[in-house]
Amino acid sequence: MYLNEIKATLERDFGYKNPMEIPKPTKIVLNIGVGSESIQGMGRQNLDVVQKAQEDLTQIAGQHAVITKSKKSIANFKLRDGMPVGVTVTLRGLKMWQFLDRLVNAALPRVRDFHGVSRNSFDGRGNYALGLREQIIFPEIDYNRVDRMRGLQVNIITSARNDEEARRLLELLGMPFVRVEDAVPVTA
Repeated sequence: MYLNEIKATLERDFGYKNPMEIPKPTKIVLNIGVGSESIQGMGRQNLDVVQKAQEDLTQIAGQHAVITKSKKSIANFKLRDGMPVGVTVTLRGLKMWQFLDRLVNAALPRVRDFHGVSRNSFDGRGNYALGLREQIIFPEIDYNRVDRMRGLQVNIITSARNDEEARRLLELLGMPFVRVEDAVPVTA
């Protein structure tokens, strides 16, 4: 779909001269942070929490998740250098496209009271960040085997030069953004 339809639409919309200028997703980074959860249960429980998160993320991504560790000690948080604080996985190529398809067509529609994702979660350089509250929205996760609900961060990194190009790319890929008419104005 990207090669046949979306590239032509983006080229027409933004007037690219070179086909290499046309934005595309380059990678998707998934992350589950278990910092406070793992620190409270020091010792063996700590590893169990991280391993459960690692198993969940591996099932969701279809690729082995890596444990991330703290880089420095912070006494106020009872955090020591080298303690496991989360798990992450980076998807590229075919696995990235498969995950993006599952996210848009299977997982996001399963979110309760879902009205769309924010249009404003871009970083200024064409990358999009999405936070999910529960890992059980993915069909790969067996609800009966879940020990607790964990949040999940999804970062979609694109080759777009700005947020406008990236937003149009993700819209064409089927990302269900909140319509402008439905957006609630932010008041201070």
